[in-house]
Amino acid sequence: MWRDWVSRWRQTREKAALERRAIADDLWKRTLIRYPFLRRSADAGGNELRRLASLFLDRKEFVAVGGLRLTNDVAVAVAAQACLPIMELGLEAYDSFVGIVLHPDQVLANRVVSDEDGVVHEFEDALSGEMVDGGPVMLSWRDVRTAGQSAPAGYNVVIHEFAHVLDMARGLTAPLFDKAPGGGESEWLATVRLAYENFVERVDAEEDTALDPYAAESPSEFFAVSSEAFFVAPARLKEDQPALYAQLAQFYRQDPESDMAARATMSRPRRCTGAPS
Repeated sequence: MWRDWVSRWRQTREKAALERRAIADDLWKRTLIRYPFLRRSADAGGNELRRLASLFLDRKEFVAVGGLRLTNDVAVAVAAQACLPIMELGLEAYDSFVGIVLHPDQVLANRVVSDEDGVVHEFEDALSGEMVDGGPVMLSWRDVRTAGQSAPAGYNVVIHEFAHVLDMARGLTAPLFDKAPGGGESEWLATVRLAYENFVERVDAEEDTALDPYAAESPSEFFAVSSEAFFVAPARLKEDQPALYAQLAQFYRQDPESDMAARATMSRPRRCTGAPS
């Protein structure tokens, strides 16, 4: 009886949230047109992506700074892209953070690092996005806005930063920072470790890769960059790294490459092979 009451209470609360933050039909259509990679999930999952985006808008706090105006188009663009990775994981996967800070453009951050010889270097780093553990997710609106154009290259700042959210919450790549693998590594860790090590070698050899070379920075960046490509350029990633693609498909419980191929087949015009006699 207690479980039934909790279930009904959650359903009532969700219904109220969906009514409060309903995404208008014309706004949703504009969003799908601007970001074609979302159409695959919108087709495969029906209204699930739209539902999650509405709940995301209701539960998370949005702050625009630097003169950026926070419109419905801006908020929905972020919410829809952020919810793409969790269509099968549920919004609870994002419980570890509270909100998003949007800047008009990239942000310069002062960095201080020490090299292997102990020499301290200070520099300015241009950030398109940043995720702070337990804090807000920072995003550059320029990069969010142009995600439709940058998708073929496998780039998506929203998915990148929210992959970090998932990674930090679940400790997905933390064991990979150990130089030597522990005993009895899972298939996930063994596959991602091998893929990361091979990728670093390819980058050092200046080979062309399906992923941005930035993925060689660390295992966590490798996971985030791979997640971007998985959702916005899946065919390219699958061809280049099939084992990694298969592990990401298992983790996210989605298969974007197959969905996109099916969508392309369905949208292909049918040819008339001849009139019946």
